[in-house]
Amino acid sequence: MNYEVVELEEKMVAGISARTSNDAPDAGMVIGSLWGRFFEEGIFFNISNKVNEKSIGLYSDYNDENMQEYQITVGCEVSSTEQNQEGLTFAVIPKGKYAKFIVRGHMQKAVSEFWTRLWKMDLNRSFTGDFEEYQPGGTLEDSEIHMYIALKE
Repeated sequence: MNYEVVELEEKMVAGISARTSNDAPDAGMVIGSLWGRFFEEGIFFNISNKVNEKSIGLYSDYNDENMQEYQITVGCEVSSTEQNQEGLTFAVIPKGKYAKFIVRGHMQKAVSEFWTRLWKMDLNRSFTGDFEEYQPGGTLEDSEIHMYIALKE
């Protein structure tokens, strides 16, 4: 898979979160239900101080030796945590170096295939905050998603 290495500044994400692991049999359901709630309950539309109209799936707070367990936050980048509704989670995308991949196609299939292929790659990952950035204007069948994988310095 082709990628470019980019430097990102710290970003703040507001949204909803859950903890899961790659080994959990219901991990896909946990993540899918967060995305469902995010749009069906209007959370996306009610987040204040959005930087843009992109949706983000942030994988952070990896906490076991195999880096399998993590927090997933579904949300948007915000410029401030002020004036946001109760019940939101705020998470940080750390400043640093990232491998940026661009995937296109059916949203769920393209993302799933990306992660399957990524786990087989030999990247010098830092596991500090990987994220999916869904570009506006896409549909379920035809989307563009920018995938950022945190790298060690």
